[in-house]
Amino acid sequence: MMRVGFAYYPEHWPRSRWKRDAGLMKRGGFNVVRMAEFAWAFMEPEEGRYTFDWLDEALDILGKHGISAILCTPTAVMPAWCAAKYPETLATQANGQRIVWGVRKNNCFTSGTYRLLSERITRAMAEHFRNASNVIGWQTDNEFGGPACYCATCRSEFRGWLRRKYGSLDRLNRALGTHFWGHIYTDWDQIQAPVDEGGHNPSLCLEWCRFNSWLNVRFQRDQVRILREVCPRHFVTHNFMGLYNNLNYYELAEDLDHVSWDNYPVWGKPEVPYGAAAAADVMRGLKRRNFWIMEQTAGPGGWGTFGRNPRPGEIRKIAYQQVGHGAESIIWFRWRTCTAGREQYWHGILGHDGRPLRRYREASKTARELRALGDLLSGTTVRTPVAFIYDYESQWALRIQPAFPENNPHQAMFRYYNALFRLGIQTDMISPARDLAEYRVVVAPDLYLLPDSLARRLCEFVRKGGVLLTDCRTGVKDETGLCHPRTLPGLLRSCLGIEIQEYETLAKDMEYSVEGKEELAGSYAAVHYADWVIPRGAELLARYTDSHMKKYAAVTRYRCGRGWGYYVGAVIREDGFYDALMAEILRSAHIKPFLSPPAGVEVCMREGAAKRLLFLINHAEEPRLVSLPCKAHDALSRRQVSGEIELEPFGIAVLRV
Repeated sequence: MMRVGFAYYPEHWPRSRWKRDAGLMKRGGFNVVRMAEFAWAFMEPEEGRYTFDWLDEALDILGKHGISAILCTPTAVMPAWCAAKYPETLATQANGQRIVWGVRKNNCFTSGTYRLLSERITRAMAEHFRNASNVIGWQTDNEFGGPACYCATCRSEFRGWLRRKYGSLDRLNRALGTHFWGHIYTDWDQIQAPVDEGGHNPSLCLEWCRFNSWLNVRFQRDQVRILREVCPRHFVTHNFMGLYNNLNYYELAEDLDHVSWDNYPVWGKPEVPYGAAAAADVMRGLKRRNFWIMEQTAGPGGWGTFGRNPRPGEIRKIAYQQVGHGAESIIWFRWRTCTAGREQYWHGILGHDGRPLRRYREASKTARELRALGDLLSGTTVRTPVAFIYDYESQWALRIQPAFPENNPHQAMFRYYNALFRLGIQTDMISPARDLAEYRVVVAPDLYLLPDSLARRLCEFVRKGGVLLTDCRTGVKDETGLCHPRTLPGLLRSCLGIEIQEYETLAKDMEYSVEGKEELAGSYAAVHYADWVIPRGAELLARYTDSHMKKYAAVTRYRCGRGWGYYVGAVIREDGFYDALMAEILRSAHIKPFLSPPAGVEVCMREGAAKRLLFLINHAEEPRLVSLPCKAHDALSRRQVSGEIELEPFGIAVLRV
């Protein structure tokens, strides 16, 4: 069943309104709500006294209207009594001062008191609602992501975590390179939590990132254990934050049945939402299965100020983009715009007045369509021969030491991802540990941390017939954050056929001219960074033309075994370069797009046993004509289509092909 609904907060409204809300939801074709993620103080108004009667009543009303519920463990916001009675549960900032209670996400994850109180409310909720007829699952906490705490307990746990990992100070000193500046540890108690990523030992900073990610994973695991024990029939999920990268989402996802995420692509002027597409692919890749949308744009968003309103058709279009990437539910945030608190300006499907107007009608149309498509969507997912290696630890290392000021790992990824999007190709986002054999193309941008084992696997992938594309600052460091004592690209030389003896940052007023040949023919500009690439068997696809750079390559291609290794040694300004490069990559891998979309149109495909569903999504505010390569059945209009199909502004089509 396709689940379509809202984040709902009955505790914010009079009981007399609840039946009207449920009636409007039923009339609109909605069938699920998410509740209680910020309701700890309502469910446990004082320590040990639980009051679930209000939530029982709300669930009963919703159930009578055919609406299921996902309940949340409310541990993202501690009650006032918790902070007052147990001040040690509040996180400590790097300056030694405790966070002042009054926002959310302000707890210390190593506080034994907070962990115990969190387990108690989780167990109390689970035991009370285990047999509630319309409760179908649980969301842990809300948007895990810190804060980092510097209290004495966290610093002590950090030392213990390092001790378990390395076993001895000798091993730790070697791994972290503490001989530099004479920062050699002779006692575990000498290790400090780094407070300045720009100044402390980068390897220690990397371990601090890993430790803080692990704290979030452990905290969630405590809750999941209880939910599995008490509510074995319910699913357990968490609402991830897309491209947020302060946590290792692969590890956070391990204990869950499926991943959910919060999608807010409406901010500035309407444009192609590459970021929302890529985030969906990351979410699908965390567990290699379809995902849920737990929060999604329903109106202007903001706290102190708010952004633009979704245009007519945009709420529906945003939903279909996610379904095209593997979403199995759409839950909008929120049902009704709250009249109090910091999020008064985070607008819901209903405004402050609670009236069902334009946004409600559009969401209702979307809900009815998606539920009608449920049988067709069942058993389908995205299948693609193209994958990006999406590595959280490389992203942390790049944040600590980016090498050149503009080196943002997501921007590096989007240079290639956006080009594939424009060519009509979907991708997987995969962990560095993932088996590469099922793919024909692997893109590894900014793969800063490159253990020897992964380098060998990438080269073996190429030798066996795969196509590898990687670029500047790949393979610089090992897994502990120490630079490899090798000429770049290190072990990848065997599958790239190049040597990089020198490299440089290009200041804002600097650029190099680059001339491409064959498939990359044209003139381009290298900005921000340049590798001085010496081909060692590789074919030159683009070269620098400035006088002292003429002998160096900017882009190369190398035949290795049955496959190809491509290297991009510069940041190229022009999008057209990346379009041409990715078209060349696809040709090398013998991958042909199902169709060539016009500008602004996204192509998605979900496949299952004996069925393929093609999603065409127009992100433009003007109509677009799409040429179809075959006859198809329009699943929404229930008619046969062929030749060209016209998409209205923000229009979509779902075709069985």
